[in-house]
Amino acid sequence: MSGGLRVAVAGAGLGGLCLAQGLLRAGVDVDVYERDAAPDSRRQGYRLHVDARAALALEKCLPPRLFRLFLATAGRPGSRVTVLSGRLRVLHQTPASPPRDPDDPATLSTSVDRGTLREILAAGLAERIHYGHEVADYEQDPDGVTLRFVDGSTTRADVLVGADGVSSAVRRVLLPHAQPVDTGTRIIYGRTLLDDAARRLVPPAMSDGFTAILGGHVGLAAGLVEFRRRPVDAAAAIAPDVRLSPAGDYLMWAVSAPRDRLPAFDGTLEEADATTLHSVACRAIRSWHPDLRALLGAAAVEETFVIRVRSSRRVPAWVPSRVTLLGDAIHAMSPARGSGANTALMDAAHLCEALTGGGDLVAAIGDYEERMRDYGFAAVEASRQAEAEAARRRNLLWLWVVDHLPKPRGTAKRTR
Repeated sequence: MSGGLRVAVAGAGLGGLCLAQGLLRAGVDVDVYERDAAPDSRRQGYRLHVDARAALALEKCLPPRLFRLFLATAGRPGSRVTVLSGRLRVLHQTPASPPRDPDDPATLSTSVDRGTLREILAAGLAERIHYGHEVADYEQDPDGVTLRFVDGSTTRADVLVGADGVSSAVRRVLLPHAQPVDTGTRIIYGRTLLDDAARRLVPPAMSDGFTAILGGHVGLAAGLVEFRRRPVDAAAAIAPDVRLSPAGDYLMWAVSAPRDRLPAFDGTLEEADATTLHSVACRAIRSWHPDLRALLGAAAVEETFVIRVRSSRRVPAWVPSRVTLLGDAIHAMSPARGSGANTALMDAAHLCEALTGGGDLVAAIGDYEERMRDYGFAAVEASRQAEAEAARRRNLLWLWVVDHLPKPRGTAKRTR
């Protein structure tokens, strides 16, 4: 099937780049069209949790040396997941699995820096990634697909893959009824570099693994990224032709709340600059423990950004064709379970296998879509439930605080 096949991928995110690497490795002619003008045109996130789903997919798609580079630049695994109050009281702890081989993709569970991973996925694809090419729509015919870009230019391919994220233009044409739903949650992301002063502020529980902090209607997720090897050093030793940006250890933090609970109007948040967003995040935890406030205060302010959390609804099976989707373009989900990147990379590996496995092209795409719908929308539902549980915990903690505040004489505690 792969002989002479030309695949166009809309979107140079993690899933689209992973697919391109796998197809190129299999000898398929592939081009990636990205709407952003450059890889660093906008903030897209920092720390990612990766597990065996991602690791096995990357092992299948990446050249061996790039896969070794991925493992070498992964973070130090945590030993537990901890839930804290805003005053740093331990509310719950879940031990991690027994120690795992950090070089075994079948058992991997660790953190990575999103920017470093994206640079590794883009290595060797410079001639095939076309920045500043935003897909507007497409048209299928018996021989392939014509892509039309916002600037009026066009190109042809045998297969079009929409890996263009939650606002996918490809999905808008293929499945116009499958628009993600705004969950109402807003997340302000930032990171604090771990110099000596910042390390002294990191609570012990936060050093042991991923941490969720609850305080009233606001939550804060926090996780360290401590590289096994610094990206520049790892690239020099493993893949000298790959240029990775310098990166040091840091704390990723994410302040989340319903849109009406952050100390700024929702419309203002999405238009706000990084300085304003950082100020909003700091104000949201102004009554929390001083060390947490100091950690956020010491952040790289210009790197702060906000997202609206959107979640896809399960879509009934559609008629397969030469156009398909992967990642957030079809199964966008809350970050509450850390599954979005893992699922997108898994999509990429499965779709690569389908496109290069021989046999009827459209039938192979249909088999991929059937499989992807099952695990993809299961991950969406699990993430939705996790977000709901996080909201429930925040509300219960808030009720506990209210119930234990001093009451005017004669006022009884509520019963629930």
